[in-house]
Amino acid sequence: MVDPADKARKLALDARIEAAKTATAPRPKAEDHHSMVQQGWRMVIELVTGIVIGFGIGYGLDALFGTLPIFLVLFVLLGFVAGVRTMMRTAKEIQDEVTRDAEKANRNKDEE
Repeated sequence: MVDPADKARKLALDARIEAAKTATAPRPKAEDHHSMVQQGWRMVIELVTGIVIGFGIGYGLDALFGTLPIFLVLFVLLGFVAGVRTMMRTAKEIQDEVTRDAEKANRNKDEE
């Protein structure tokens, strides 16, 4: 048989442990509309950066060789393709993160 005093101490200890866990547990990520805006701007900047770098390389090669439109057009198109590929990679990272968070939430819900 369990002594009522021991049972009360155990319950008090359990409550203190649970309070400590709650205090130190990381807070769930709040869906903030600012984070979506930041991700959108990140993708736009990646696309524009690819185009600008392609423009710079193409213009530099055209100035070097004296063939103004050829390399400029070619490298702007290559910069656009590189920017789109980078945007797609970023979108996949975001999607993987959301999927991972959803799976984690489902696991936590199943454990309860």
